[in-house]
Amino acid sequence: MAVFAIAATFLAGLAACGGGADAAGTAANGETTVQVGALSNGAATETPITVSTVEEIRATLPQAIRDSGTLTIGSGSLPAGSPPLGHTGTDQQTLTGSEPDLARLVAGVLGLKPEFQVSTWENLFVGIDSGRVDVGFSNITDTEERKKKYDFASYRQDNLGFETLASNPWAFTGDFHQLAGLRTSVSKGTNQEKILLEWQTKLRAEGKDVAIQYYPDINAVQLALGSGQIDAYLGPNPGLVYQVKQAEGTPSPKKVAGTYSGAGETLQGLIAATVKKDSGLAQPLAAAINHLIENGQYSAWLQAWGLSNEALPRSEVNPPGLPITNT
Repeated sequence: MAVFAIAATFLAGLAACGGGADAAGTAANGETTVQVGALSNGAATETPITVSTVEEIRATLPQAIRDSGTLTIGSGSLPAGSPPLGHTGTDQQTLTGSEPDLARLVAGVLGLKPEFQVSTWENLFVGIDSGRVDVGFSNITDTEERKKKYDFASYRQDNLGFETLASNPWAFTGDFHQLAGLRTSVSKGTNQEKILLEWQTKLRAEGKDVAIQYYPDINAVQLALGSGQIDAYLGPNPGLVYQVKQAEGTPSPKKVAGTYSGAGETLQGLIAATVKKDSGLAQPLAAAINHLIENGQYSAWLQAWGLSNEALPRSEVNPPGLPITNT
């Protein structure tokens, strides 16, 4: 995402997005209620989730953040947003999405007011590097390359998926041979294209093939899928879940016909809260996420956004990430 492409109205509306009642819920007596999925235009099932401040976890925060009372959260969702992960709400000003909603819940456990800094993807990391942002909650993949500069607290699987028409009986269970004879679309220059091209090479070595077709944007992909020009589309699972939701009740309903780790065959990819290395924030964040997991708010958050198939049993600090050779 280029800096010069920032949409002025999106920036103006979201930059002010912080701890207001519409964005971050209401706080009273150490409790915070987050309206998960609010203003999402059908991308989620709106679900109020209440969390309480956990003083034992709050006490482990760096002193400066604890004293400030604020958790500054980075979202790299400019210029256009990326539903269901992070995008402008139907009020044209509130940041909604699965990522900011989890950040609001975590801030509630830590007894902090969430304030959002919304930027391009590149400037998200500039904000973390400079200290303007405490933590990034923005679908950031845990990689070994990034660990040179950042610490991670995992909170979701990083999965790719195949989207097909709901009427298509085909399903992907992890064996690339299942792609033989299919017409599949993928976005250029992505991790999923790299994986699909590797599978195509293996199939061709066996005298088989998967036809790969490219389209200029996701709307063109959806039209191609609906009209039968392609059999499947390989993309990030959350985006597919959103497209499936949007297609409900239309003449061409869709489904996610199987998922695959974004890190490849031998490692489960992970999405993680991202902080400056040695900032002292990763451990409190992981503890807050684990509190949400243990008390059911985590599963309620995932269910609201249709992402239950990306659940983790536990948040870890700096778990194995995408190898440097794969980034």
